[in-house]
Amino acid sequence: MEISDLMGVNCVYANLKVNSKKQVLQELARLASETVGVEERGIFDVLLERERLGTTGVGSGVAIPHGKLSELNRLYGFFAKLSEPVNFESIDERPVDLVYLILAPEDAGADHLKALAKVSRVLRDEKICSKIRGSDNAEAIYSLFANGAEDSAA
Repeated sequence: MEISDLMGVNCVYANLKVNSKKQVLQELARLASETVGVEERGIFDVLLERERLGTTGVGSGVAIPHGKLSELNRLYGFFAKLSEPVNFESIDERPVDLVYLILAPEDAGADHLKALAKVSRVLRDEKICSKIRGSDNAEAIYSLFANGAEDSAA
């Protein structure tokens, strides 16, 4: 599985204007619902429930919210570079400005974990994150994910 299997350039939001963790999740749920064909509220509720288990703010300004939905038949990925960092209750207490949302089918066990691992590897790369932070172009950011995933697998 490649990141390009999870998302297309239309799933990259290069300058998302939000003010809080809740608003990040709401806005991503809204944007994702248009692509996956699931009610926005259902996506938001799954993401909120996952956050109640523990933050998906993994540190270094990165969050990887994720959830499983019975209505899905494949994994989806969405990326947002926030216009301003927000408090995400991250493990390192730093505000978040890079958010990668993963939505998976209920039965996606191993594939869900592989997607999380792949996205995490890319977003742990400081050079890639620096380039993402320096770009407001969705196509360029998508390319960094696609190429970064290939580089990190090598």
